[in-house]
Amino acid sequence: MADRRDSLVGCGVVYFGNDWHAENRTSSHHVALRLSATMPVLYVDSPGMRAPGGSGRDLRKAMRKLAASLRPPQHVGGNLWRCTVPQLPFRRVPGVALFNRLFSRWAVRRAMRHVGIGRCLSWFVVPHPGFLAGHLGEDLCVYYCIDDYAAHPGVDADAIAACDLALTRAADLVFVAPPALVAGKQRLNPHTVFAPHGVDAALFAQAQSPATPVPDEALALDGPVVGYFGSIHDWIDIELIDWLAAQRPQWSFLLVGHCATDVSALRARPNVHLAGARPYPTLPQWAKRFDVAMIPYRLNRQVAHANPLKLREYLATGKPVVSVRNPEIDKFAGLVHVVEGRDAFLAALERAIAVDSASAIAARMAAVAEQTWERRVDDVLDTVARALPAPAPAPLAEAVR
Repeated sequence: MADRRDSLVGCGVVYFGNDWHAENRTSSHHVALRLSATMPVLYVDSPGMRAPGGSGRDLRKAMRKLAASLRPPQHVGGNLWRCTVPQLPFRRVPGVALFNRLFSRWAVRRAMRHVGIGRCLSWFVVPHPGFLAGHLGEDLCVYYCIDDYAAHPGVDADAIAACDLALTRAADLVFVAPPALVAGKQRLNPHTVFAPHGVDAALFAQAQSPATPVPDEALALDGPVVGYFGSIHDWIDIELIDWLAAQRPQWSFLLVGHCATDVSALRARPNVHLAGARPYPTLPQWAKRFDVAMIPYRLNRQVAHANPLKLREYLATGKPVVSVRNPEIDKFAGLVHVVEGRDAFLAALERAIAVDSASAIAARMAAVAEQTWERRVDDVLDTVARALPAPAPAPLAEAVR
């Protein structure tokens, strides 16, 4: 292992990821943290793929990014620094694309000098800053694709698809988390590797510990609790949840996460409880109150190409899971109730609530116990190290000293 990693000695990572302060922790954050255990990482908050609207939240976010861009990189801890490089959002206006390229390159290089990163890898978890690939003096460019970005609601699908295509072709290595996207990426770049998501197994196992407290808000809920944690966005089937809650008024539906779509129908249901965004380390405390966890996605292109983080997180809690179908979820069909249609979803929830066992709990937890983020990042780094040339040996005179 040590020999294979020799080529990484003295290397840093310039990492283009989702907003560090995003309400929902994604693989972008998990991978960056694990990389920083091995080498210096400059985490570059990338502008959103969606053009900002006029909402107060969007305006506050834009102002925060602008203010942050004027400051030097923030030391998050250990080998991890963070900086913000905003871009003008009016990409179709003549001259804006050129300004964004020149300003971003200057700002990132300035941040690299501040942190002390010289020899580096560029690492893109989002495609739209990909115009910087090969322009930072990097030894290797990595594209770590975690989603079908052009399928996200509210984005300029054509522009994002073009960014994704260009970065896939330009990268020296492409890692792909959603299995449905692997073949297409391999046709564009032969140096494409499937890299499924990991899980913080030890953290989520706390849901089974007698010592883990349950938040008072969750303790007060009546009846069996059907739980969900994660962003509540346009890809969540609100109508399905509303229908389920109407069918089983004696159950409680506990949704933990930031609401980024219209949930007024759910708020009107007395047995639906919207807990809002909660700190990531506290999620096992909420999950401890779940009798069953659900993945109620809409069946669209984005979901068909997704590799949901919460699947492995739910399994690591030991709780039974009911989910809609997609290629990654289907791999766990022996452990997860994978269903199609409203009636089947409700019937599976009833079965999961009525019948569970210590052996089933242990099987779910064991299925993901070895799929940790540490192991996933180790595998990725081994691939990166094999692709990097070994550092040049020191001159003889210097070696003698």
